[in-house]
Amino acid sequence: MDQEILSLAAEKATDQLREFLQTLKEDDLAQLLRKEAVKGRAVGDLLRALFRGSPCSEEAGAHRRLKIYICCIQLVESGDLQKEVASEIIGLLMLEAHTFPGPSLVALANEFVGAVRKSSLVNGKSLELLPIILAALVTKKESLAYGKDELSGEECKTQLINALCSGRWDQQYVIQLTTMFRDVPLTAEEAGVVTQKVLKTFSKLNLQEIPPLVYQLLILSSKGSRKMVLEGIIAFFNELDKQHKEEQSGDELLDLVAVPSGELRHVEGTVILHVVFAIQLDCDLGKELLKHLKAGQQGDCAAVCPFSVALLLSATRVQRFQEQVFDLLKALVFKSFKDLQLLQGSKFLQNLVPHRPCVAAMILDVVKNSVHSWDHVTQGLVELGFILMDSYGPKKIADGRAVGTSSGLARTPNQHACQLGANILLETFKIHEVIRQEILEQVLNRVVTRASSPISHFLELLSSIIVHSPLVLQSCSSKVTESFDYLSFLPLQTVQGLLKAVQPLLKVSMSMRDSLILVLRKAMFARQLDARKSAVAGFLLLLQNFKVLGSLSSSQCSQPVSLSQAEPRPFQVHVDVHSRYSSAANEAFCLEIMDSLRRCLGQQADVRLMLYEGFYDVLRRNSQLASSIMQTLLSQLKQFYEPQADVLPPLKLEACVLTRGDQICLQEPLDHLLCCIQHCLAWYKSRVMPLQQEEEEEEEEGFYQELDDMLESITNRMIKSELEDFELDKSADFSQSTGVGIKNNICASLVMGICEVLIEYNFSISNFSKNKFEDVLSLFMCYKKLSDILNEKAGKGKTKTASKTNDSFLSLKFVSDLLTALFRDSAQSHEESLSVLRSNSEFTRYVVGVALRKAQQLKETGRVSGPDGQNADKIFQSLCNITRVLLWRYTSTPTSVEESGRKERGKSVALLCLEAVQRVLSAVQRFFPPWVPLFLRALDVMDNEGEEADVSVTQRAAFQIRQFQRSLLNLLSSQEEDFNSKEAFLLVSILSGLSQLLEPASPQFVQMLSWTTKICKENSPEDTLFCKGLTTLLLSLHAACKSPAALLRDLSQDVHGHLGDIDEDVEVEKTNHFAVVNLRTAAPAVCLLVLSQAEKVLEEVDWLITKLKGQGSQETMTEEASSQAALPNHPMEKAVIMQLGTLLTFFHELVQTALPSGSCVDALLKALCKMYTVLTALVRYYLQVCRSSGGIPKIMEKLNKKSRSPTGTGGKKKAASAVAVAMARVLRETRPIPNLIFAIEQYEKFLIFLSKRSKVNLMQHMKLSTSRDFKIKGNILDMLLREDDDEEDEEEEDAAPERGGPSKEPARKKRKK
Repeated sequence: MDQEILSLAAEKATDQLREFLQTLKEDDLAQLLRKEAVKGRAVGDLLRALFRGSPCSEEAGAHRRLKIYICCIQLVESGDLQKEVASEIIGLLMLEAHTFPGPSLVALANEFVGAVRKSSLVNGKSLELLPIILAALVTKKESLAYGKDELSGEECKTQLINALCSGRWDQQYVIQLTTMFRDVPLTAEEAGVVTQKVLKTFSKLNLQEIPPLVYQLLILSSKGSRKMVLEGIIAFFNELDKQHKEEQSGDELLDLVAVPSGELRHVEGTVILHVVFAIQLDCDLGKELLKHLKAGQQGDCAAVCPFSVALLLSATRVQRFQEQVFDLLKALVFKSFKDLQLLQGSKFLQNLVPHRPCVAAMILDVVKNSVHSWDHVTQGLVELGFILMDSYGPKKIADGRAVGTSSGLARTPNQHACQLGANILLETFKIHEVIRQEILEQVLNRVVTRASSPISHFLELLSSIIVHSPLVLQSCSSKVTESFDYLSFLPLQTVQGLLKAVQPLLKVSMSMRDSLILVLRKAMFARQLDARKSAVAGFLLLLQNFKVLGSLSSSQCSQPVSLSQAEPRPFQVHVDVHSRYSSAANEAFCLEIMDSLRRCLGQQADVRLMLYEGFYDVLRRNSQLASSIMQTLLSQLKQFYEPQADVLPPLKLEACVLTRGDQICLQEPLDHLLCCIQHCLAWYKSRVMPLQQEEEEEEEEGFYQELDDMLESITNRMIKSELEDFELDKSADFSQSTGVGIKNNICASLVMGICEVLIEYNFSISNFSKNKFEDVLSLFMCYKKLSDILNEKAGKGKTKTASKTNDSFLSLKFVSDLLTALFRDSAQSHEESLSVLRSNSEFTRYVVGVALRKAQQLKETGRVSGPDGQNADKIFQSLCNITRVLLWRYTSTPTSVEESGRKERGKSVALLCLEAVQRVLSAVQRFFPPWVPLFLRALDVMDNEGEEADVSVTQRAAFQIRQFQRSLLNLLSSQEEDFNSKEAFLLVSILSGLSQLLEPASPQFVQMLSWTTKICKENSPEDTLFCKGLTTLLLSLHAACKSPAALLRDLSQDVHGHLGDIDEDVEVEKTNHFAVVNLRTAAPAVCLLVLSQAEKVLEEVDWLITKLKGQGSQETMTEEASSQAALPNHPMEKAVIMQLGTLLTFFHELVQTALPSGSCVDALLKALCKMYTVLTALVRYYLQVCRSSGGIPKIMEKLNKKSRSPTGTGGKKKAASAVAVAMARVLRETRPIPNLIFAIEQYEKFLIFLSKRSKVNLMQHMKLSTSRDFKIKGNILDMLLREDDDEEDEEEEDAAPERGGPSKEPARKKRKK
């Protein structure tokens, strides 16, 4: 039979072939085809013959051809054929498909739909035919029967695609079906249907099948569903990540079903590569990705997640999108931290907005996940890290090295973002070996090239990198060595930071150490002073870090601190590196450095000063160098020491001052030299000598005895010396304009410093001897006389004294010990000797004053001068002791008691104590936040060790708060003449600081709020500073637990009541909500505070409106949400409108108030401008809501009625009075008025739009504003009007009315005016 068909076809006897085929039954034909196909012989020829004998022009032929097609499809799907045969059959079917009539095409397509729905496909090879069938169907213009309907070919195709997508797809054919749709001509709508179907199948597939499917889907996206494809992929992997995280953190049994972490990350990595490759070929896909994530930035949608961040970072490899992607990521990071800051500061927002995922955590997740061969993400991570550090790093350097820049203490969004950049780079460095060289190179480049700008954040990063892997970095040592060449050109602070950071490397690399020493030696004799100082700093660091054999261990060097239970120290980096060199080998190295440093003692005072300040730290870390250091200091002191016991004064001050022509400067900082000797001696005696006595080694004791004798002799002779011996009596010249005056100032500063050093020395060796305490007092009297003379002369000459007198030489530890002895030592044996010091109130005031200055220095710079001034443990321990003693002194002897019996001028000791406590508290909260619980515990004298775990920070803070509340109440209940406003202000400042430690939900916080409210209601202070402090405390407490809008309204009514109305005929009823508002304090104090707080509330409301807009735009994207777009946001919308309603009442009160011109009016106009801007934003949001839901809530209409108030008569009068005042003042102060007018007009413009759209007349309560704020110059106006009149005469009549209207308008206004 097959031979006959083939021979007829070969002879081209079409008619005979057709007749022969008609005689065959369908089953026989199918059997024939099957037999030939399985054999694989000449099936192509047979098919061609069959098609030739079955023309589509005849119904029978078309029907037979359809049966042949169905039979062939079943054969191909059976899996019995060879691949080549199946491909040949499908190829022939494709060629002949276009000749089919429409109904046959529909029938054939339905066969495919049925096969897919019934899952009867075996290998899916036949699916290649479906796109050709659908394409042929589109070309049919006649109406075709589809079900019960008559449809065109295009419509049939749409129905078939819908039918195909509405059925269930077998898991194994999802990829083939998606591939098939690539070749189908699809409209955007059809592409959307297909994409949606494919995305739904993601969750049913095995993880390994996702990447090829995504690849096909991305090709399909070019047909118009790019956005949906990206959204679907991101949403799927975000959900998968969440599930994976829950499984990892949840029950261990879940591990049985959990996806292995590595497998998931590898799949994600492959998908990201596919997407980025698609973006390179299709720019529109990249634009869509950016658009999608920008939209996610506004609302709460899941667009921003670790997967999408990784996708963005990978997309930076596409040059075209690189800049846009980094800008977007920067904006995302900064906005995330900004929102976090806003949320943390407002309980009102916390109650409305759920916790939001942090972008920083997502990026760090990406870093962690990139270990799974995500090389395409790594480069983007490194660039992002540096971009964040460059953009948000510190901009200005504070005086002194602030410790507050370290991680964990970042406050502002900028600092958080910079810290995130550092964390990204550090974690990437740890994980990816390939990128290490580049990271290190870029960090060092920035350290070396950015000498003028602060680079502390890069130095911290470098330190962290080196600490993590010093041995790994040996391979990059050439880069570090190269940076040493620039040391002499860098600022001192940078040099110190860089050398501190590379210390661990120096311990493992001999060559690096040698190259550094060469550089430092060169710098030692450089012309620039900074280079020489850098060399000294470098050498001192080396001496500290290379221990000589026999030196005390670090545990012996410092006494155990009672902070063992504290959190990790935030200011120090402890490195444990296995040194390659023995400690014995370090000795020659260190002694060689000491020789180099001795040469510095002949250089400028600044270089010597660095040396003296550094020797103590070297001695503490490297005790075997004690002999060499002490010998150096002794020989230096001998140059200025008078050895004869009867010579006064005992020191050659003349030799310390250098005179070069007209220039006079300090040559030897003798006070610092003595200070260094005293501290080194005290440390040696307390730490090294006891150990030496145990080992019976006494060969070196001579140095120490000699130094002791010299200090003893200097003390005795200083006490005997009069000011005349130093030529510094009252008759001396201290003016800064003459050479003698400058020299006398320098000498006076040296003498005062020496007195302070000797006070500390004598007290420390006194062992509570009465004679020694008398010596201490005598030295203090010498110090005081000089201090009084300098202050007196400075007062007359209106010049400041030398800055050195402001910084005390007393160490913080000594101040702590001295205060404890003065105020808290109750030992019977010490009483007689201590009475010598206690009887002198000037000495007591001086010691408390020094404590205050130290606290202020710590608050400003994060460190204190003197030994251990940067040792966080020791500073903190001293602070605890000082605060405990000062608190006891303040509470046991209140100011009122002290003031009554006092005749001296200046602040009382109790007030100084209170001020010091306030400074210490703010310094601890700023620089030691992890240790606040320990600080509060240290203040609690009654604290028992066992109770430590039970008592919370809130309870401890509340205990201290009660004490200060009692003090403030006593002060407020005292007589008016006894009331000390400075003390009251300090008490309020301390209460403000402590209240920040209370948990807002705790009963202690509620008590604090009610107590503060009561104080504000019952007390009417005359002092504006105290009033400001109290009002600020009240507002901050309200903001911490609820919205302060209602409080602002009450305060504004009080201000209005006291200052009166702008309309003098109107008498305002006084409300008296808060007595703290009175005629004296209402303006500007309270007025400016409430306006400032109102602006913060407006900022929060504005943020909420932006959030609502973002959510609204997300909802309108999905059809099912559009019908009820306003519903999910109802609580947030209501809160926004309620806040604005209360604030409108607040502004209405202030607009009607007769505020004094100046800062109050300016602040009010600025705040009103902000108010109208926020109202406009709300109206624009409702325009968006109207578009989707077609209406606005009633509450919005009520708000609109209120909003007319500030623009009414009061507002115009206020603006008019402001203009009148402003006319006479500088132009700067008139700026708020045009801004306000513009803001009001914008509000009215959008309100008109909303009225039209919502079909609600929102303008019925509004009067359109016509007021303008500009100056009309009469002469210029008349000239212009005359020119206009001339032009009108010349021009055509029909143009005249059009131009005549506006030209007359200003003239009419002028006449009115």
